Amino acid sequence: MHYKPIVVFHSPDGRTPPESLHTFAAERGFRIETLRSTSDVLALVNRTFPACVVLKGDSFSAIIPVIFMTADDDEDAILGALNAGADAILTGAMSDAEWRSRLEVTLARADRDVSVHPSTSLPGTAQIERDMGERMRSGQTFAVCYADLDHFKEFNDRYGYNRGDGVILLLSRILRDVVKAYSPGGFIGHIGGDDFIFIVPVEHVDVCCEEILAIFDELIPYQYSEQDRQKGSFLAKDRRGNIHDVPLMSLSIGVVTNRKRNFVHTARVSELATEMKSYAKTLPGSVYAVDRRSDQDQDEVDAGAGTTSDLETSATS
Repeated sequence: MHYKPIVVFHSPDGRTPPESLHTFAAERGFRIETLRSTSDVLALVNRTFPACVVLKGDSFSAIIPVIFMTADDDEDAILGALNAGADAILTGAMSDAEWRSRLEVTLARADRDVSVHPSTSLPGTAQIERDMGERMRSGQTFAVCYADLDHFKEFNDRYGYNRGDGVILLLSRILRDVVKAYSPGGFIGHIGGDDFIFIVPVEHVDVCCEEILAIFDELIPYQYSEQDRQKGSFLAKDRRGNIHDVPLMSLSIGVVTNRKRNFVHTARVSELATEMKSYAKTLPGSVYAVDRRSDQDQDEVDAGAGTTSDLETSATS
């Protein structure tokens, strides 16, 4: 699915976009949408929040470059825009060449910093790391949840990559809708392929994971043919040419929290989340596994003297 890029020109007082912006957009095949109302701007990007600062603070819309344009060099207005999260400032004192340069740099930075799957438009690894780091620095008690599809490759091989992209989009929407419903301050990111990360306060982990798994298991059978859906599996060849029965896709979620740990680097969080995701994938069906070990427990496990008894799992019914 392809979309024509849009330049949203927001002018509360009803000004028309400058000619240089029209030229810039036309050269790139962008469409200009002129809007006066802030609510209309946010509605266009599928958000309902009342301010730019929230637009940039939301994981779904933060990937959209926001450029503040002012006719003069009002320092207060410029500082206010920067504090609200604007990616660039354009003033009337700048030449057309400088405007063009700043616009091009802003778009290039957005392409460089945010790598997203084309069918989900969710934040990529750079923003995932940034969100984790900000939560660590703020002292929040949070949970990093690593979601991964089971038997996705076999589905892709049988039904084709286009249908596979449809499953990726479906999962992204489930994650988005559930997290935003139960944990409005949560974050959802797309690592790539069928790997997703969502980050929520610890107290929201169970309700988010349980709802995600329940909805996924309810909807995923309808991605299959009626014959495969009725059987609950299909026959496929493995890499060695052996025929085996492949069950319908399930979802595994590995969860790690800082409730009993003192994380100092996002790499350690990612490492443990990957470990928990791998553990969840060894269990049948759709399941989430929560690491409830402390740093001391982990040290004992790493030394070979501890156990993994503090790993807690929960599956859908």
